[in-house]
Amino acid sequence: MSREIVAVAADHAGYEMKDLLKADLVELGLEVLDLGTNGPDSVDYSDFGHAMGEAIGSGKASRGLIVCGSGIGISIAANRHPGVRAALCHDGLTAKLSRQHNDANVLALGARIVGIATARDAVTSFFTTEFEGGRHEGRVRKIELS
Repeated sequence: MSREIVAVAADHAGYEMKDLLKADLVELGLEVLDLGTNGPDSVDYSDFGHAMGEAIGSGKASRGLIVCGSGIGISIAANRHPGVRAALCHDGLTAKLSRQHNDANVLALGARIVGIATARDAVTSFFTTEFEGGRHEGRVRKIELS
């Protein structure tokens, strides 16, 4: 039985946090597809948000984790892609609710906003929480306009 593939991507501000959180994903039994970046050299967050959108859209990964300085720019870029529901979360509760109510499939974090302990809590909450469905299904369907 194959494991679920989760893509991870970050810009220069988020690469350290991304690398630390990869181990947490593996510990949760997930296979990690690293889309970069892997160092402190300045890169554009949008390139890595788009890489995530392409990985989700093509089916290379079913869910993802993206990190930039604030989490805002990379999540905006990822959300430009059909089928991506990237949620910028700041703690375990917002991560859990993004899964339960919004069926978010990409967790966005700001490395300059949340510490690593909070980020780890958000990752655990996001990747262990199921979508509730029910009253939320119609709302989530309305997100996709095409």
